[in-house]
Amino acid sequence: MTKLSVNVNKVATLRNTRNLGIPGIVHASRLCLDAGAHGITVHPRPDARHIRPSDVYEVAAMLKEYPEAEYNIEGNPFPDYMEYARVLRPAQCTLVPDAHDAFTSNEGWNLEREGERLRPIIATLKSYGCRVSLFMDALTPHLEIAAELGADRIELYTEPYAAAFAQGNGAAEVERFAETAREAAKRGLGINAGHDLNLENLPLFAGSLPELLEVSIGHALIADALEFGLGDTVRRYRAALTVRG
Repeated sequence: MTKLSVNVNKVATLRNTRNLGIPGIVHASRLCLDAGAHGITVHPRPDARHIRPSDVYEVAAMLKEYPEAEYNIEGNPFPDYMEYARVLRPAQCTLVPDAHDAFTSNEGWNLEREGERLRPIIATLKSYGCRVSLFMDALTPHLEIAAELGADRIELYTEPYAAAFAQGNGAAEVERFAETAREAAKRGLGINAGHDLNLENLPLFAGSLPELLEVSIGHALIADALEFGLGDTVRRYRAALTVRG
């Protein structure tokens, strides 16, 4: 079964346009979990333009009521990120190479360039009991390095697939991701995926990657919730993960 982790960053983006505290990050996370989401993802950035430090801790406290749910904290491992991991010990730390001023994540790690910087970080996170996932491009030549560094999983950056799907080329593009998943699995790496996955393109993607353990979805899911409601949207995404495209 492929698990669904809901990224609540866009809930925070809306909340931050006013000083009213609504919509509430904890409340939205609870609605997702009650509807069947397997976990919650947050991606705090240094400028706190969506998820704020207080959100990271408040979601962690709420998740104690859901012992089966996983907390996934994404981000470039700046000092604040490492402090979240040290204090909260989330189930998963997904390391993403976005710069301080990145609009959104837009590429995977170049481990030939960044691997030695990440090595002690990965070791520290694993000493906290966290599973470590590295954000990677399809057909990356660095899978062997990821495994050697001690990563547990990779998260495939799926925006190129989503763009190809929208242009009618999803079937051809998804094979690049399927090949990467197969090669990663041979090296003992688990497979996650995320970025621009939605109700339309998710069935083909999940159906083409039997190794897929987890998807993290935020923007499209929160947008769909404006039409279907948050609980029903989570159920629709769970159903989409079980349909072969």
